[in-house]
Amino acid sequence: METFEIVIALVLAGAALTALSRRIGAPYPATAALVGAVIAMLPGAPEIVLDPELALTLFVAPLLIDAAFDASPRDLRASWRAVSGLAVGAVVLTVAAVAIVVRALVPSMPWAAAIALGAIVAPPDAAAATTVLRQLRPPHRILVVLEGESLFNDASAILVYRLAIGAALAGSLTLESVIPMLLVVSVGSVVLGLVLARAVLWLTARIEDVALAVVVQFGVTFGVWMLAERLHLSGILALVVFAMAYARRAGDVIPARVRVPSYAVWELAVFVLTVLAFTLVGLQLNAIVGRMSASLLIEHVGIATAVCVATIAARIVWVSAAALVQRRGGRRAFALSPRAAALVGWCGMRGITTLAVALALPAGGHGEPAFPYRDLILFCAFGVVLGTLVVQGLTLGPLARALRLEDDGEVERETALARVATLRAAIAATDAYRGGELAELLRRRFEVMLSRVEHGARSAGEHHDSVVVRAAIDAERRRLLALRADGTIGDAAFQRVERELDLEELHLEPLAPVIDSRLG
Repeated sequence: METFEIVIALVLAGAALTALSRRIGAPYPATAALVGAVIAMLPGAPEIVLDPELALTLFVAPLLIDAAFDASPRDLRASWRAVSGLAVGAVVLTVAAVAIVVRALVPSMPWAAAIALGAIVAPPDAAAATTVLRQLRPPHRILVVLEGESLFNDASAILVYRLAIGAALAGSLTLESVIPMLLVVSVGSVVLGLVLARAVLWLTARIEDVALAVVVQFGVTFGVWMLAERLHLSGILALVVFAMAYARRAGDVIPARVRVPSYAVWELAVFVLTVLAFTLVGLQLNAIVGRMSASLLIEHVGIATAVCVATIAARIVWVSAAALVQRRGGRRAFALSPRAAALVGWCGMRGITTLAVALALPAGGHGEPAFPYRDLILFCAFGVVLGTLVVQGLTLGPLARALRLEDDGEVERETALARVATLRAAIAATDAYRGGELAELLRRRFEVMLSRVEHGARSAGEHHDSVVVRAAIDAERRRLLALRADGTIGDAAFQRVERELDLEELHLEPLAPVIDSRLG
């Protein structure tokens, strides 16, 4: 019970710090990392050791499917060189650099353990970077590259990690056995993701209850991962393929009344899992630090600092070199500009994936040996997460402003095109029902919205329109509250009408741009 109380208190503290981080323009994982560091210093905090597979499944699967669901296959194809280079090349370079550095500092550490540490700290967390960058509106391609990288670098890093774990615990692995295994795992994971996407689409199309739909979504997320792992495939790759294939058809089969609340639930789940991961690492570090002498703690801090520097430097070197090679090789249309490369190279904050994989290291017990140098590896992993989030996370905004990378307007142009096309389709559809009162009302609404979108610039009357909309909705809400207060209606009726007013407000937002921008 004591552990539960501590976790709940720290999740609430993380929520408060998140609000603060948004006010100062910093990524909220940076504040969560600081909370974890504070936990590690608290005397008497309990140590919690999660089952390795549970740590990976619980923390990585929901965050991965949330990111993959929003990914654009079209945009990823257009930037596949940069994405694949970061997802594979940058990961391999980081693993090698970290392994060499840590072996130089700790010669007694086996190469397999050093490589495992490199794989743990190799994959950056795109969410930390995009949280800051979206507020600054950089070119859309930079966001595509960062988000695409985050989908596939986890798969490559965790594959290296598991090979290193196997080598450390089993003795050694041969190249002849690894290459066929990689081919089978990759192809099998893709096929499994595509097959499961079709099956789950058939199932979810028949679910109309919101609570049941959300439960099924979470169950399927963990189910895809666990099935892939049980078949000795890649849970990450299968889940990414599943989510991207599912998202292409979900708009046809998932009703809005299910989709809107499910998005809110997923946003909450991602936040809680992020804070919880930092909390659990802090609880483990507390026990690790308690077992160290002062001199050993200083030594570990030095090693963690060196690993952090190697991690940051490896990414900057890869991004800069890859962009330069592409520009000089006649591929300027696909290469990142020098300023864009500088920004992408600095977007190397590590986050929840690094923490989850570190937590998954075998802790030993029940007759099984602990992973070699587990305490040092966990300490270094948290040091890299804390260092990159604080140093890079807090300086990313000023760097982006200094580089003056401005939004190219691609998303806004495509959004306006889609709005015009869909509104014209709606107006054409109402032609068949002309003469009805509701049909004329809907047609007039769509015509007003189309006029607003086509003209683009705000007219003098828009502010007045938004005031009218707000006044009408506020009047409805005040009257509804008064009816419940004087006992005219009960809570059941109140909640039903309140939901109708909420939907009414959402429907009227496109007619009142000021309200729309306020809510966005």
